[in-house]
Amino acid sequence: MRVYPYPRLVGAVTARVTAVRLRGPGGAREQLDARACSVVEQVVALGRAERPDWRTARLSVAATVPVREIESKGHWTDVVVVAVLTEGATNARTVARLTAGAEGDREWTGEIELDRDLHLDRATLAVQVVATVDGVPGRIIGSTDQDWMVDVASEVPLRERQLDVTTVSFARGAEWLRRFRDTPWIVDTSGRMPVVRLNSDFEGLVALVEGQGSKVESLVAEMLLAQMCADVWTAVFHTAMGDLEIEDDGTPLLPPDWRGAVLREMLPDVVPGRSVEEALREVHIRRTGEGSWTDLQPRIQYAAARRADVPQTLAATIRTIGRLDQETHA
Repeated sequence: MRVYPYPRLVGAVTARVTAVRLRGPGGAREQLDARACSVVEQVVALGRAERPDWRTARLSVAATVPVREIESKGHWTDVVVVAVLTEGATNARTVARLTAGAEGDREWTGEIELDRDLHLDRATLAVQVVATVDGVPGRIIGSTDQDWMVDVASEVPLRERQLDVTTVSFARGAEWLRRFRDTPWIVDTSGRMPVVRLNSDFEGLVALVEGQGSKVESLVAEMLLAQMCADVWTAVFHTAMGDLEIEDDGTPLLPPDWRGAVLREMLPDVVPGRSVEEALREVHIRRTGEGSWTDLQPRIQYAAARRADVPQTLAATIRTIGRLDQETHA
């Protein structure tokens, strides 16, 4: 544990990438596919860009800072929040200042730009809170515990560079899995990060997911993967809602890790037209029995399906199957 000779923030500082725009020759900008950004893994995969000639990537960043602690303790002055993008392989470093929201708002927002010529592999995106402490300016009084990763080449936003899917026999595996032996997959949220357990006993499933088949089978595999992703979003939403810290006045707090990022992503679709904090309180009230929890389930499913791109994948699958059918009968 590192010790600092000045007071630092105790509350968590969190960050998330809310959008990515790519700029190519001529200055035209394009929005990066939403599937290239994972709030659970906290990774942006720039290799998923549809245009290979992009030169810069502009990342929209939102950070939450413990404003109440800053205001109540009074240790710090001239407080600023910055996004810092670095890569050790090229010694590149870019800093961008974030802007505070309304008075008392915990969220700071801004943009930072990644220059492709300055990065080779993976850059790290951190958020730091800087202030003057005891007359000394430029002190870092808080920073993100887990930084985002911006992968210049990868097409899949995974931190460990491998699918977070474990293939296991449900019939012969852990005792808790045996009850689900007829299920193709289960989302396990018991660990630090959610994992999809794929049932190897489900005939043909593993080969299908791994893409070992015809064009039609590949289309089915895409649909299965989209549905798996939707199941992950649904499961982690329920996990996050079930593990909230509650203040003395009954106000639920957003978790500081991936659970908080998931809630920030999904709550606007679950309770539209409300701020994230208001939506969190509404869902918490309904979940604890003071409202209709059942009525929210379609909204949760809708939010999960949107983030897993289920509608787009299904539409593309239907179109492709129709085209293949026409080619067969031509």
